[in-house]
Amino acid sequence: MELIYEKSVPGRHGVALPANDVPPAPPLPARLQRSGAAGLPELSELDVVRHFTTLSRRNVGVDGTFYPLGSCTMKYNPKSAEEAAKLFTPFHPMPALLLGGEPLVQGSLALLQHMDELLQEITGMDAVTCQPLAGAHGEMTGIMVIAAYHRAKGNKKKYVIVPDSSHGTNPASAAMAGYEIVTIPTAPYGDMDLDAFKAALSDEVAAVMMTCPNTLGLFNPHIKEICDLAHGVDALVYYDGANLNAILGHVRPGDVGFDVVHVNLHKTFGTPHGSGGPGSGPIGVKAALAPFLPVPRVVKLDDGTFGVADDTARSIGRSANFFGNFGVIVRAYAYILMLGREGLIEASELAVLNANYVMSRLKDVYELPYDQTCMHECVFSASRQMAHGVHAIDIAKFLIDRGYHPPTVYFPMIVKEAIMIEPTETESKETLDAFIAVMREAADTAVTDPAALLRAPVTTPVSRLDETKAARSQNVCFTG
Repeated sequence: MELIYEKSVPGRHGVALPANDVPPAPPLPARLQRSGAAGLPELSELDVVRHFTTLSRRNVGVDGTFYPLGSCTMKYNPKSAEEAAKLFTPFHPMPALLLGGEPLVQGSLALLQHMDELLQEITGMDAVTCQPLAGAHGEMTGIMVIAAYHRAKGNKKKYVIVPDSSHGTNPASAAMAGYEIVTIPTAPYGDMDLDAFKAALSDEVAAVMMTCPNTLGLFNPHIKEICDLAHGVDALVYYDGANLNAILGHVRPGDVGFDVVHVNLHKTFGTPHGSGGPGSGPIGVKAALAPFLPVPRVVKLDDGTFGVADDTARSIGRSANFFGNFGVIVRAYAYILMLGREGLIEASELAVLNANYVMSRLKDVYELPYDQTCMHECVFSASRQMAHGVHAIDIAKFLIDRGYHPPTVYFPMIVKEAIMIEPTETESKETLDAFIAVMREAADTAVTDPAALLRAPVTTPVSRLDETKAARSQNVCFTG
């Protein structure tokens, strides 16, 4: 497909502007003026519409196809929630407060304060901030709150414990906050090795970062004991909320001992996700940590109106612009209100049901490293297919030819040739059956015609790219 610049024809245009009927503005200083034309493409309206319409059809997203991306919860995003966010477009709290103060945005402040209350109830926490702009940003904010807590108590803490199955952002966030990382291996039963954890625990441990269910899709039955042991040495326990979609309404992290939790609104609560955003990663904390949360925060005043508290005495300060990604917060707020308590519970139950259905239908053709009931996602291995020279990446490319976005491959890294599938609660049995059929076809093709998988994809504008070179030698500049 040609670039839009390559389609340019000198003199062609898509709009005719009327003659200027106001006095021209004074010219810019010579140092700010172009020495030549801007070099923009010259096209008709039809050329532009066709070009970008064609590009849009090449985009892959959950609105067009099943998107079983494990660990990322690519669920369908209700358009009604999008419409709700549009209603608040003129009422973003930040510019309004700059222009005239709290009276102009009482509705927006009320929404933010109620969202804090809803997330407190869902997570079992005592205070919430919606400032962080993504899950990793929430992690960083959470670990900074933990560090501030220990500094205030005069604790000499040095280490943060993470399982080897954790998301890579967990150790990265802790390291950026100045801690050394202690990695605990996964036991044969699929969870962090409890004995190894006990051996690593000491008075110098600041925090334990856990994903529960973990990235293998398994819920740790020892989680309460782990939290109690950590608290015994005045360590805090951090809940990575990436997999909260699996336990909504059944388990509140705060009730089993977690002190800090981040929530991915752009995953658990049906708002857009992917391509780097838009995201939102609020964090909730127990009461002892509340004074360290970022400011400003919305507060309800004695007269029933809403205001802004900006007390920085113990706060870690501002972690993002004002109250975070307001549009995403509104979308998630609408989603929560639409589903209600029973709807959120049903969503988590359907997510778990769908994942176990996929697992049961595929475990006879793909290796299942941990053969037990999973939560919202299941992790296979392409180790059987490797006997025929086929790897997980080849199966992923084959799925593209069949119209599906590939699942996550090669994560978690503790599983060789990992294929991680998260169907979410929004997919129907018919959709899952069609996907399962293609996955089984891939397994059969690996035996009967492995070369076909190695050639995939063959239906896309480009086939296999040198992904290592693309990452190391990025060149996205137009030089025509």
